[in-house]
Amino acid sequence: MRPLPVLLVVLFAAGSGALAQVRVRTETIRPPAPTIPYNQLTPAPQEAVELPALTEDSDIILDPARLPPAVAGMRERILKAARSGDLQHLVAVMKAGADMPVFSHTQRLDPTAIWRERYPDSDGLEVLSILFTVLTTAPIRVDAGTPAETYLWPYFARLPLASLTGAQKVDLFRIITGADYRDMLASGHYAFYRVGIAPDGSWRYFIAGE
Repeated sequence: MRPLPVLLVVLFAAGSGALAQVRVRTETIRPPAPTIPYNQLTPAPQEAVELPALTEDSDIILDPARLPPAVAGMRERILKAARSGDLQHLVAVMKAGADMPVFSHTQRLDPTAIWRERYPDSDGLEVLSILFTVLTTAPIRVDAGTPAETYLWPYFARLPLASLTGAQKVDLFRIITGADYRDMLASGHYAFYRVGIAPDGSWRYFIAGE
């Protein structure tokens, strides 16, 4: 009966040799990189830029915290409607005030009809993107201390185009093309969409032109 342990030792050694030949493939598992959600409505804080001299009744608002609460609240409601991708959502915000904001030089009853005519390839949705981009620039306060006081986006709508710094032109080219800029230089002023909100939060206009 004594040879049995010896036999087991031999078998175990042989088995160990066989197991030693088996190689296990390993793989390093790395966690996925974090992603940034695309549905954030609040833009990154604007960096201060060197600005030309302003008129006495104008003030560029580089810090959003300086906006009156009513103005900031209306801006957020408009941004949310623009980001929704629903023209009717934006119209609902327009109709919520005591007066309909000016949205065209003809002021037809249905602004969506005008937007769809102007941007047929996107069924009018392009205007929402324009509105969102305009409202993520800095505003300028105009006609301060008068009944016409307004917070106007974009701020360079009241600055001579030829006086814009390089940093300000970067803001400008977020909204218009270089060809548009060249054409506007003839008149010297920005002539595309702008948004105006009164100090009490009333939405005054969203219109293109000087």
